Amino acid sequence: MTLGSLRLTVSDTTGGIYTLVIRIDTDMTVEVGALGERQFGAGWYAYVGSALGPGGFGRIDRHRELAAGERGTRHWHVDYLLGHPGAALASVHRSPGVDAECATARALAGERVSAFGCSDCDCDSHLVYQAAREPLLATVERAHDSLSGGD
Repeated sequence: MTLGSLRLTVSDTTGGIYTLVIRIDTDMTVEVGALGERQFGAGWYAYVGSALGPGGFGRIDRHRELAAGERGTRHWHVDYLLGHPGAALASVHRSPGVDAECATARALAGERVSAFGCSDCDCDSHLVYQAAREPLLATVERAHDSLSGGD
């Protein structure tokens, strides 16, 4: 489906859940909206979000634009992190047609960043940290594979 110059697939409009993998090269402090100043250590972070609302997976394009400095408006906690010049969006993992944002966030292994990305649910956090990339990617892939019936 094409909408103007924006090319959408069926899964883009239906949505599901996604996990953003974010790299931070040096320790930094970020003002995260109502959460206030937060410290982020160098390493790898995984943020689980929902794309079930209007626009579906088009939300990921918005995150990419913000991370690239092409957008300045911040709505969600992850926007403040992605909008910092010390953070880089490394990869995105999608599970189309799935409504399991909280279950996926809980399934990720790592150090939880307290109250991040979960102001609309009862979770402790939707952002986890690991020092190394490979263990974080492994936990993200396992969480998403379990939603699609994979190993």
